[in-house]
Amino acid sequence: MHAYRTHTCGALRASDIGSTTRLSGWVHRVRDHGGLLFIDLRDHYGLTQVVADPDSAAYLSAQSLRSEWVIRVDGAVRVRPAGTENSELPTGAVEVFATGIEVLSRAEDLPLPVFGDIEYPEDIRLRYRFLDLRRQKLHQNIMTRGAVIDSLRRRMKEGGFFEFQTPILTASSPEGARDFLVPSRIHPGKFYALPQAPQQFKQLIMMSGFDRYFQIAACFRDEDARADRSPGEFYQLDIEMSFVTQEDVFNAVEPVLRGVFDEFSKGRRVTKVFPRIRYADSIRKYGSDKPDLRNPIEMMAVTDAFAGSGFKVFAGMIANDPKVEIWAIPAKGGGSRTFCDRMNSWAQTEGQPGLGYIFWREEGGKIEAAGPVAKNIGEERTAMIAERLGLGVGDAVFFVAGRPEKFYKFAGLARTKVGTDLNLVDTDQYALCWIIDFPMYEWNEDEKKIDFSHNPFSMPNMDHDAFMKLEAGDQDTILGLTAFQYDVVCNGVELSSGAIRNHKPEIMKKAFEIAGYSEDVLLAKFGGMYRAFHYGAPPHGGIAPGVDRIVMLLCDEPNIREVVLFPMNQKGEDLLMGAPSEATPKQLRELHIRLNLPQA
Repeated sequence: MHAYRTHTCGALRASDIGSTTRLSGWVHRVRDHGGLLFIDLRDHYGLTQVVADPDSAAYLSAQSLRSEWVIRVDGAVRVRPAGTENSELPTGAVEVFATGIEVLSRAEDLPLPVFGDIEYPEDIRLRYRFLDLRRQKLHQNIMTRGAVIDSLRRRMKEGGFFEFQTPILTASSPEGARDFLVPSRIHPGKFYALPQAPQQFKQLIMMSGFDRYFQIAACFRDEDARADRSPGEFYQLDIEMSFVTQEDVFNAVEPVLRGVFDEFSKGRRVTKVFPRIRYADSIRKYGSDKPDLRNPIEMMAVTDAFAGSGFKVFAGMIANDPKVEIWAIPAKGGGSRTFCDRMNSWAQTEGQPGLGYIFWREEGGKIEAAGPVAKNIGEERTAMIAERLGLGVGDAVFFVAGRPEKFYKFAGLARTKVGTDLNLVDTDQYALCWIIDFPMYEWNEDEKKIDFSHNPFSMPNMDHDAFMKLEAGDQDTILGLTAFQYDVVCNGVELSSGAIRNHKPEIMKKAFEIAGYSEDVLLAKFGGMYRAFHYGAPPHGGIAPGVDRIVMLLCDEPNIREVVLFPMNQKGEDLLMGAPSEATPKQLRELHIRLNLPQA
C-alpha cells in the first residue's frame, strides 16, 4: 500500500463500498455526535467523511485531532446510513470507518478560519495567504485561473499562433507607467528594467519573419493598485500578427475570447458578435470608453431643447459658449420625485451642484411632465425630449450640462448609478464589445503641448502622404486624428488594448515629431525597433487581453486579488514574503549604489 494514500479525498464512490482505503489530508472539521466522531478530511481533490467510534482502534487518536492537522487514515469504505447522504458531495454516498489514524503534522491555532468564507481583514489574509488559499472559494478561483490559461493557450495554437518567450530583463522605455529598475552589478551605474509589456519584442518578432506570436506574458508596472489592477505585476495574453488589417485581428481574437467566456460562463449569455463602437460615440452614449453594455441606458444630446428656453441656467450656458452641450440620461421606471431627489443628492456627493431632471406622471387622466426643469421649458420642449428618448408615464430623465470633455465622466457615473438603482442592468450575461478609432493625440494642458493619447506605436488613420504634410498650425486636424487603436471591453472592464502598428520609419518619425520628440529621442528610447523598421517591416498588429481581469470576471469577483495566488496589498507590499525589503550593505556595495533616503 502507498505510504500516504490509495485514493484522494474526492475519489471514493458507491462502487468502492467494501474495500479498504488509505487517505491523507487536512482535518477540515471534527464533529462529536454523542461519542461518535465524524471527521471531514480534505485535500486538493475533495472531501471525505471519516467515522470513528469507541470500538475503533483509531478512536483515541481521533479524539485528539484539531482543525488543519494533516493526518493519514486507514479504514473500510462503507455506505452512509440512510438519511445521512450528502448529495452536494461527490463522495456523499460513502464514508470511511477508521481503523488507524496517524498524525503527519500538527497545526497551531489558526490566525484565520479555513472552514467557510468568513470575511477577514486583508492584511491577515495576505500575511497568511497559504491558509487563505485553503478556503474553498479562493482555492477554486485559482484552479479556474489555470483552466482559463490552458483554454487560451489551446485556442491560440488552434488558431495557428506559436508561443514565444521574450526577455524579462530589458531596457527602460516610456510606455505610460513607471518602470521597475534592476541595477547591473557588472555595469556600474546602469540599470535593466522589467518589461511593462513585451511590446517592442513582439514587434521585433514580426520583423524577424515570424508570423503569428503569442505568450502568457508577465508584465511589470510601478503603479498604484486598483480593484481591477494588481500593483507590480500582471499577466496578459500577448498577441501579434503579420500582414493583417484591423479586421483580421478582430477575426482572430474574437473567437478565442468568446470561446473562453462560453466555456466558463456557468450558463450566462455571451455576446456572439462583438459590436464595434467608435471611441467618440462611446463617450457620448455611455460617458466612458469602457461601457458596460449590460446597462441599456444610452445618453443623448438635447442641447437644442434648451437653447433659448426658459431654463435660464442651461440657456445662458449655451448662449455664452458654443462648445456647451446638454446631455440627457433617460431613466426608465425612475419617474418619482423620491428617486429624482435621491439622484440629485448623489450628484452633490460627487462634487456637482446637482442634477436637473424631469419625470412624467399621470394626473387626472392626463400625462404631465413634472419638476422645475419641465415648468421652465414648457410642454412643447418636454414632449420633444420624451419623444426622442422614448419616455412616458413612470419614467424620468436627468441632465448634465457644460463642455463634454469636462463632464462626460460624471455623466457616465450617473448613467451607471441610474441603471444600477433601477435594476436595469442585465447581470446574467457577459457583454463584450470593441472600442475603435481612438484619438491619436490629445492636448496636454499642463505642458501646453500635443501628446500621444494612447499607444505611440499605432498607425494613424489618415492618408500617409497627407499625414507627412501636417504642420504645427494644423492643430485642429491633429487633435481630431484617430488611429488604428482598439480596446476589448467586457461588462465595463477594459480587457485589452491593441493596435495596427506603425511599421514605416518615416511615419513613425513624423508621429513622434508631432508629439514633440526628436529623432534622437526615438533612437535613444526605441532604437532597436526603429532601426528594424529600416530593413523591411511587414504590416503588423496585435493586442494583449489581461488574463487576471478575464479570470476576475469569470469568477464573479470584484477584486483582482481574489484570482491571484500571492498578491500584494494596496501599498505594493508582499506581506507573506516581506517584500520590498532592505538591501544589505554588501549588496549595495556590489551594485555600486548609495542610498539617499528621504528625511523622516
